[in-house]
Amino acid sequence: MSAQKTSASRTKPVSAVGAFVGFVGFSVLAGLLVTIGVTPAIAVAGVTTTSTIGVFESLPEYIEIGDLPQRNELYAYQGGKSVHFATVYDQNRQELKYDQISDNLKNAAIDGEDKRFFEHGGVDMTSLVRAGVGSLAGGLGESGGGSTLTMQLVRNIKMQQALELPTEKDRLKAYNEATETTIPRKLEEMKLAIGLAKKYSKKEILTGYLNIAYFGDQTYGVQAAAQHYFNKSATDLTPAEAASILAIVQSPNTRNLSTSKNYEANKARRDVILKSMYAQKHIDKEAFDKAIASSPKDYVRLTQPTQGCRASVGDGSQFFCDYAVKVVKEMSQLGGTQKERDTAWRNGGYKIQTTLDIGLNAKQKQILNTYDNKAETNLKLGATLNSIEAGTGRILTMAQNKDYDQSLKSAPTSTSINYSVDYKYGNSGGFQTGSTYKLFTLLQWLKAGHGLNETVSGTPRPMPTGWTECGAPYYAGDYTPKNDSPGESGNYTVARATALSINLAFLNMAQQLDLCDIKKTAESLGVHRADGGELKSNPTSVLGINEIAPMTMAAAYAAVAANGLYCKPIAIEQVTNAAGKQLGGQPKDCNQAIEPSVAQAAVYAMKGTISGGTAVGAQTPDGTELFGKTGTTDDGNQIWLVGSSSKVATAYWQGNTDGKLTNLRHFSNGVNGTYAGARAGVWQQAQTPVNAAYPAGPFTTPDQSALRGNSVAVPDVTGKSADEARTTLSAAGFSYIDGGAQPGPGSAGDVAKTSPAAGSYLSKGASVTVYTSDGSQASVPNVAGKSVGGARSQLESAGLSNVSISDQYEKGGGSKECKVASTDPAADSVVGKDSAVTVKLYGTKDGKAPKDCK
Repeated sequence: MSAQKTSASRTKPVSAVGAFVGFVGFSVLAGLLVTIGVTPAIAVAGVTTTSTIGVFESLPEYIEIGDLPQRNELYAYQGGKSVHFATVYDQNRQELKYDQISDNLKNAAIDGEDKRFFEHGGVDMTSLVRAGVGSLAGGLGESGGGSTLTMQLVRNIKMQQALELPTEKDRLKAYNEATETTIPRKLEEMKLAIGLAKKYSKKEILTGYLNIAYFGDQTYGVQAAAQHYFNKSATDLTPAEAASILAIVQSPNTRNLSTSKNYEANKARRDVILKSMYAQKHIDKEAFDKAIASSPKDYVRLTQPTQGCRASVGDGSQFFCDYAVKVVKEMSQLGGTQKERDTAWRNGGYKIQTTLDIGLNAKQKQILNTYDNKAETNLKLGATLNSIEAGTGRILTMAQNKDYDQSLKSAPTSTSINYSVDYKYGNSGGFQTGSTYKLFTLLQWLKAGHGLNETVSGTPRPMPTGWTECGAPYYAGDYTPKNDSPGESGNYTVARATALSINLAFLNMAQQLDLCDIKKTAESLGVHRADGGELKSNPTSVLGINEIAPMTMAAAYAAVAANGLYCKPIAIEQVTNAAGKQLGGQPKDCNQAIEPSVAQAAVYAMKGTISGGTAVGAQTPDGTELFGKTGTTDDGNQIWLVGSSSKVATAYWQGNTDGKLTNLRHFSNGVNGTYAGARAGVWQQAQTPVNAAYPAGPFTTPDQSALRGNSVAVPDVTGKSADEARTTLSAAGFSYIDGGAQPGPGSAGDVAKTSPAAGSYLSKGASVTVYTSDGSQASVPNVAGKSVGGARSQLESAGLSNVSISDQYEKGGGSKECKVASTDPAADSVVGKDSAVTVKLYGTKDGKAPKDCK
């Protein structure tokens, strides 16, 4: 609640009768205070009004000055050095010590508000009596009547306490009670002021008053006022400036210097204060004349406070600032309960060292500005780049294509939503991750003892059954998944399926696992839904249907880069309180989620994504070893590339922010192709400066056992009978599937081929499809260099009897003459046994027919 909303309540007039009673009451009270100090004054209450009975007994002996709301300062890193980048506060205030405050300010406060400040004990009898007489004219006056600086401090403390209440209703009620101009409120102020004067020194009271007072335009305390109105410190104010600031106190709405409309009213009160300063000999005649002759327009240099994350330094740092503030307000360093933490942060004075690399963040923001147009009108386009340090969890960047704006009416190019983080911290529900989620199936595959060289089918097929979820069979209905590209089919090694992101290959891998185990592997790497719900673990989850925050995915990939060491993302390195005491930061929260050998094998597979897979073009020019995984939802409405060096992982996301299915493959980014098509190049540009700032070494190459896993090579059963093949495959641990007879060479019923082919690695228990030959075909033998007779004999032995000699010859001569040069069809071709085979011979050196070729 703004103090400006309730300032009108400070001038509540009283009736003539009330004024008279007030006069009598104050007179009696003054006598009592002179005689016995601050003993309970029921007699006073009786003389004034029954509403004040017991008012003194109900009050504490004193009120605490307490900690005042101050600015909280946030720091980031620039080139490895700590730099200030944001100031965040509940009230624009910066507390000063007594010696840091200009003497002109101290004198202006005392001479203008309380000339006998150093003489009385918190309540000034003379002023009280004068105020009582004055009240006969129509009330207690604008300042409340006879208020000393100590009494005003009491009122300001109670106003401040009101502003810290949790609800608007409570704040308004307490604020009005603290500022109402009534006899009970005056009595309360007096007792508390006397108690305050007993507990604190005059210096402490004056300092507290100057630090807490409200100076209009959302500015609290003399330092903030001096900076806001004069663009200078409260240590260096001239008499005119000091008097102008103190002129605001009694009427902050009408005398503040935020507008020239208030200059005349400010000057009128300022001049009264200056005259008092001169009368008290705190300024000489020359200084007085100079100050009186000046106008506020001569020295006002209105400077807008750089308050809040919107004003944070560094291109694109605003979203991280907002996130960091939310995080630090949850930290136990600020208190044991959320209420205590909120109060501590509101009181402020903290210095927060964050993990942000402000230079890298700015570069990534500029890249997003170039390639992910924040003004795009064809769709609601969002995009983020998040970099996290592997092995520590330190959040280095949190860049976003939209600009930061917390106002209710943001421009289309701005938003208050932080797409990088969970709903709790940025109001984003996350985004479907597409194939970047395949990482967790790959890891579970390797954990289960499978290898990268194992062969899996990538051929589309219905997949209603064959699933296991938490140990129970799972029926997927009419689930008939497809690959991203129509031509993707057949068998793949797991390594190649990873590089090319073959959907069916990963679904077939998942059918050999338990869907719940895949989910648990993801969770071990900190993966969770951005909306706080439970990760889905149905078959489609393998392909990335869970909505997850980009920062979460970056942290998971950073764990793989760190040999399986998962570190929870941290944004706060150190919290230092107003007294300069270091309270610590977010603790480094790491655990070995994945065995190093498993992580290393996964990295090995995903390096292929960049070197020859779906992320070709992402390799940085510096040659740093990198791995990554792309992700694209079925409708192309969410596009991802998450990758890492051994030092830093970076997640790049772009997509629809309104839930629509607009395909990013169909719209140009206005620079170098479509939004989706540019992702590898964008990620490369984002990662290049990261590698320069955080140089990375090579990854550990996994040993052969990790590549092979517990898989077994398929034996070669070509040419064997079906029964022999069945026996051989069974002995090797495979299931035999009859693929039926196909046109092929050899004897009918003999094995023509297997799928997967001989030499492929499969898990024990896997199925091998065996295709037998119907004997209708023959393989053309290689007869090159043989005589005509020898060639004919070999061809006929292979079942090819329709053989003819070409009347065309190859250039030969010498010993080559009459020898076979080639056949048509060529050697090793499989053709029908009745197919014609033409044999071409070598002739003379000129390619003519020899005299006699038999």
